[in-house]
Amino acid sequence: MGRPPGRSLPFPEAERTTRTAIAVLIRSSQEISPLRQSRDSRRVRHRPRAQLNSFRCVNCRIDVPSDAPGTQHRNHCPTCLWSRHVDDRPGDRAMLDECGSGMEPIAITVRGKGEWVLIHRCTGCGVLHANRSAADDSPLLLVRLAVKPLALPPFPLDRLARV
Repeated sequence: MGRPPGRSLPFPEAERTTRTAIAVLIRSSQEISPLRQSRDSRRVRHRPRAQLNSFRCVNCRIDVPSDAPGTQHRNHCPTCLWSRHVDDRPGDRAMLDECGSGMEPIAITVRGKGEWVLIHRCTGCGVLHANRSAADDSPLLLVRLAVKPLALPPFPLDRLARV
């Protein structure tokens, strides 16, 4: 803290007290208050063993059971269809520490025997994954994804009349 030249405080000890007070303020702001410590410790809650069979959706924040009808590894929320980037291959949880970002449902495809598959894109790294739909997935959201290409065609619809 410098002063313009030629200006000095009338009492040199006042300058020293001001510097000390500023140093104390800086140090105290860097320390974590007990209130903040308790708030942070509440944030890092460990899940009880009874809840290990579920996960919290990264998008809508509901608790989702891990077991799903029609699939061995539930990896998306049946309510909003969002997933989390935790698997490289189904069930391996290899990407949990590397990415762990939310995966947005962007499309639906159909496999050979009529099985619907969700296509997810990671919001963190952009990777695409195909995930089986489960029997309890929201039918409305599944149909919305399926008809999305019809609602947003890559050409003007009036061109169809000319054909």
